[in-house]
Amino acid sequence: MRDTAPYRGTDRRGPRSGRPPVDHPRHAAYEAVAAVNRDDAYANLVLPVILREQGLIGRDAAFATELTYGTLRRLGTLDAILTSAAGRDVQRIDPPVRDALRLGAYQLLHTRVPAHAAVSSTVDLVRTVGPGATGFANAVLREVAGRDADEWVSQLAPPLETDPIGHLALAYSHPQWIVRAFAEALGGDLGETTRLLIEDNERPPVHLCARPGLADPVELADEAGGTPGAFSPYAVYLDAGGSPGDLAAVADRRAHVQDEGSQLVAAALAVTPLDGPDGRWLDLCAGPGGKAGLLGAIAAQRGARLTAVEVAEHRARLVETATQGLPVTVLHTDGRLVGAEPKLPEGHFDRVLVDAPCTGLGSLRRRPESRWRRQPSDLPALTRLQRELLAAGLRALRPGGVLAYVTCSPHTVETHVSVTEAARRSGTSVDFVDARPALPAGMPGLGDGPTVQLWPHRHGTDAMFLALLRRG
Repeated sequence: MRDTAPYRGTDRRGPRSGRPPVDHPRHAAYEAVAAVNRDDAYANLVLPVILREQGLIGRDAAFATELTYGTLRRLGTLDAILTSAAGRDVQRIDPPVRDALRLGAYQLLHTRVPAHAAVSSTVDLVRTVGPGATGFANAVLREVAGRDADEWVSQLAPPLETDPIGHLALAYSHPQWIVRAFAEALGGDLGETTRLLIEDNERPPVHLCARPGLADPVELADEAGGTPGAFSPYAVYLDAGGSPGDLAAVADRRAHVQDEGSQLVAAALAVTPLDGPDGRWLDLCAGPGGKAGLLGAIAAQRGARLTAVEVAEHRARLVETATQGLPVTVLHTDGRLVGAEPKLPEGHFDRVLVDAPCTGLGSLRRRPESRWRRQPSDLPALTRLQRELLAAGLRALRPGGVLAYVTCSPHTVETHVSVTEAARRSGTSVDFVDARPALPAGMPGLGDGPTVQLWPHRHGTDAMFLALLRRG
């Protein structure tokens, strides 16, 4: 169970228009959770705006962030507990009251906020969003407080021995289909699957990428108050509470925020040995620009030039911003148009990155709402797109060139199946290159090759998949 410091702040929202007081951090968390559940918003986009509008900084901002992200990560388990405590399906509870109860239950079960404070502050919140439900909220939360998280799981989860997937799904708050996909990708090892689920529910550190030739990671770590990364030569781990937007190196694009796993798979493409010319690189799915920024900086050191393709106009603009000052040409077009688009000729590029759209199951710790939005029905359209983009990338690649196929998902249908099928149907000679030597020496847990799957619980990165292909 995650153990967070109790909130002892006394800053309270004063009565206004007859409304009872609600403290600012809890109110901010409520607004963020409500926006995610009501409007399909993204927590990482709406919460900073809410914090800024309410003037929350420091400890108050940290508490609001913990409540928001913790509640969203634990949503499935919290809803099961609230359903039991309320004696009715949580979906039948009025949505504003339901979101307030979720925040209250999270405080009771996963923080050291005293039970009386969690209950009373949540009832105050309910009084502002559903005045007729205060008695109901008080009763439900007192029922929740009667057991700790482990006791609730023991009562509600299916037995581990007879239904391990169902048990892990409720215990660690992931949909069953995702737990099943993780277990399959981990070879059926339920112990490792459990460790992955636990890691998914932890707050991840912020990783910075010191762009080669523009920033030194040791100096950036000193500036940021962080530490150099364990694996990527460009990575810096930002200490808890650090704000990357306040760093001069980020503001002037000498560094950017990027998970270390993303750095590793992009850099792997750049370091893979290549015979012949090496000046024309392609990022076929470049938005929002993190990998293009890193590849562009490496290309600048080696006299190469990167073409960055992005089909969505707003994301193409983000790529342009991310790569300013680098030898990068941004194309706002569909990457599948290789051969039809004059600036994307066949057999032209020496190195190609296909960072394909995917379910994003590898970054659930950073995007807590994604686990509840994604469905198995999303897979057919995504895997079709992945294979079409990979086929286009192989067409763009010159004979002898190297392509990196990357997804931020460990789902085997999006990883091994997609890359194998696309290579088989490419109509050209394609060989898998062992990806392990393209990653830092001594990096543990890389498997038997030739592909590599990174993991949060093994490597501290998002669950990035990497396959390297050479065209014959």
